[in-house]
Amino acid sequence: MPIFTIIIGVLLVLIIAGFIFLGASAMVVPLLILLGVIVVGFIVLMIVGKKLQKKQDAAQEQMQANAQTTSLFVIKKERLKLKEAGFPQIVVDQTPKYLRGSKVPTVKAKVGPRIMTFMCDEKAFAVLPEKREVKCVINGIYIMEAKWARGGLLVPEGKKSFRQKLSEKYSSMRKKEKESDKDSKKSK
Repeated sequence: MPIFTIIIGVLLVLIIAGFIFLGASAMVVPLLILLGVIVVGFIVLMIVGKKLQKKQDAAQEQMQANAQTTSLFVIKKERLKLKEAGFPQIVVDQTPKYLRGSKVPTVKAKVGPRIMTFMCDEKAFAVLPEKREVKCVINGIYIMEAKWARGGLLVPEGKKSFRQKLSEKYSSMRKKEKESDKDSKKSK
């Protein structure tokens, strides 16, 4: 909504400036057309966004309904391109062309006697430990969630704020300074 109010404010300023400098008749028609196009575009984007959101929610519900909890031994996890990861050809074909070159989180794991390659959710990929047995919620070849692992799941490090980085840098510099002071006193 703030973007919409900014756009309206800019348009009002343009209309007022047009009245002042060019006269009313020269600016009204183009600005009204521009305003109409912007409003129609905004409404179309809202409708399309709602439809896409509904579609995504339905797909997520279906994935949750078909999900199963399985125990697997994670051999290796890495980010690979779809073709390099060794996924079935149908998976590569169903992926949109603009995403085929992007790297996806993949996990090579042993499920029972079989070694399989899984595609992984970003959140699950961050907490999966390597070389450990893990209970995961999977749907086909997609790991949706990591529930439990022997030895515990990894705790992903959050992003450090600017203040935290600054304080760590300051403390490390102070530590170095104290060490250099001790060394200089010992040499005397």
